[in-house]
Amino acid sequence: MKMTLTVIGILLIIGAAIIPLLMKPGVARAALLKEGESAPQFSTEMVQGDQVQPVKLSDFRGKKVILYFYPKDNTPGCTKEACAFRDGYARYRQAGIVVLGCSVQSADSHKAFIKKYSIPFPLLLDPDKKIASAYGAANGIPILGLDRRITYVIDEQGRIIKVYPKVDPGLHATQILNEIKPTQPSPAASQAATNPAPSGQPKAAE
Repeated sequence: MKMTLTVIGILLIIGAAIIPLLMKPGVARAALLKEGESAPQFSTEMVQGDQVQPVKLSDFRGKKVILYFYPKDNTPGCTKEACAFRDGYARYRQAGIVVLGCSVQSADSHKAFIKKYSIPFPLLLDPDKKIASAYGAANGIPILGLDRRITYVIDEQGRIIKVYPKVDPGLHATQILNEIKPTQPSPAASQAATNPAPSGQPKAAE
């Protein structure tokens, strides 16, 4: 009887500590962005291979961008999702589509994750959750402070054209490839391809 009361007491203490965390306004989920809205700009650093370099969303203007948020490096679902994007990455490149992963982990964590699973695309650094908050992905798991699993597709002009609020980690990468058209070349690029500039003057007749 005494042990039972002790266990109940411990559970009550744990509950009293957890409930206020879950009810804090600061850990509430933000609203998701909608298709047709402008994608919030961001400026951060990204990890590609073992290198860390600055990056902005505007760097990819003129290309479609897959921006996917995930909770944590090296967890089963996140590993499955990253590997699915890895396995389809050649098709994404062929379609002119940029893939960016984003979570709250450190550069060292991203580097280890990339190395372990040969991830060929960049992972964004978002330790203060500014990007995740702007895209409604912050605090998907409030008690742990981890991002929710959600993907946005951003078009060549910086507008959101697709939102995936429910993601199957193993099938998601293929689903996007089947639903999203390749990056469309700009009118200037199309005109240049159709009417290439002359490479030089024609030879004089002999």
